[in-house]
Amino acid sequence: MSKKITEVSKLKVGSYLLIDDEPYKVVSTATSKSGKHGHAKVRLVAMGVFDESKKDLVFPGDAKIEVPLIDKRNGQVISVGENVMLMDLETYETFELPKPTEADTLSKLAEGAEIEYWSVMNKKKIMRVKG
Repeated sequence: MSKKITEVSKLKVGSYLLIDDEPYKVVSTATSKSGKHGHAKVRLVAMGVFDESKKDLVFPGDAKIEVPLIDKRNGQVISVGENVMLMDLETYETFELPKPTEADTLSKLAEGAEIEYWSVMNKKKIMRVKG
């Protein structure tokens, strides 16, 4: 699997983490001060990369957590139907992905358009249309 281990206290807004082997983007963080006998706690709010679900989490500041390694790639749209057929511009591999839900990205999607897609934990998603 493409992941690494890091401390929760090193995560910043905009970084990514794995929760139940699903990638999430950190939306906000808050660190509480340590008490007389306790440890500092880190509160995270994270949004799912693929399903847009929201998670509120609390960890000790020195806890270890898995972080996904995101493979950002470029592709070209071959056809647009119920799904989008893409060709990777480096490997020339063709595959289908579901249409993006964002209206801005969906309106620019056409045959021949160049897109950026992410490959995370053996899942792929169209992130933006270039140009």
